[in-house]
Amino acid sequence: MQVDFNKGNGLVPVIVQDAVTRRVLMLGYMNEEALSITQERGLVTFYSRSRQKLWTKGETSGNYLTVREILADCDNDTLLVKAIPSGPVCHTGSDTCFEEENDPERLGNSEFLFYLEDVIHDRREHPMEGSYTNHLFSRGINKIAQKVGEEAVELVIEAMDDHKPLFLGEAADLVYHLLVLLAQKNVRLEEVIEVLKGRHSR
Repeated sequence: MQVDFNKGNGLVPVIVQDAVTRRVLMLGYMNEEALSITQERGLVTFYSRSRQKLWTKGETSGNYLTVREILADCDNDTLLVKAIPSGPVCHTGSDTCFEEENDPERLGNSEFLFYLEDVIHDRREHPMEGSYTNHLFSRGINKIAQKVGEEAVELVIEAMDDHKPLFLGEAADLVYHLLVLLAQKNVRLEEVIEVLKGRHSR
């Protein structure tokens, strides 16, 4: 990645986006040293234009931004950093610096399903100790597929009864484990939806 720091007198604007919810979190600036530190430490570090010094986001509040991916724009003079926030991003205490909420529980139902898919993919790429999702990935494709089968059977059994909360619980379990299986197969939910759309048009 060749970043052009000359256009901005040694600085480039940096857009920070939540790697999972895809919400824009804040805008900052980096010089070459800040970018290097960000890449080395995996924590977003900026250059403060007012204080004329480097600062790592979260060094005071503890609300760090853990880097997932860094992209340069077509002119190589602006960066997009996809990161995982460990708390509110704005110094005012808001989720974002644009007064937008970044709470997954407030997403619409269909949006939440894609959010959950992104969380599962993030767990696969960046394992978290104690994560059940990572436990599933560690067991491999055969065990994951077997688990989907077990959940499907449990859903069928529960469908024979008339206890809606238990039925919904089993349905949720099946959807979650299916998303894990899709992730293990490197298949996105959108691809499955495209198949459904193709069938619907017939």
